[in-house]
Amino acid sequence: MIEHLGGAVIPDGFDVPVEPLRRAAHYTGEPGCIAEARALTTQFLQQLRTEWCAVVDRTTDGDLLLVVSELVTNAEQHSSGPYILELEGTDAAVVVAVYDSSSALPRRFPKNPERVGRHGLEIVHAVATEVTVERVPVGKRVCARFELKG
Repeated sequence: MIEHLGGAVIPDGFDVPVEPLRRAAHYTGEPGCIAEARALTTQFLQQLRTEWCAVVDRTTDGDLLLVVSELVTNAEQHSSGPYILELEGTDAAVVVAVYDSSSALPRRFPKNPERVGRHGLEIVHAVATEVTVERVPVGKRVCARFELKG
């Protein structure tokens, strides 16, 4: 809708809400799943650039792929079943969500450069705008949100 100075509102045909771009995939945890999840993310980001004119710079692109790798790897290592990767985005933000069958919430350990391993959630928190973890009926969902520069 277009609002003019006199207060009149004229329908412009573009006042219909637009749904974000969404993609999801189910993974079994067999060898190659992490690479497939990264490939899906790369395709998703290209489609987001094309359809939403989203500005995803190289740093954010790399950060998103890193987070997908970390979250999918964690789901593979710490759950006893398959997991789901969901991607949702607009020109303003991208949300990466991973569902797995374990109801145990991941622990974020304090920074310790001498510790070997267990840095995954620390990395996710360092590069994402927001990270949330919640139990869901099938286990848990870990979400990482990235604000995009416009």
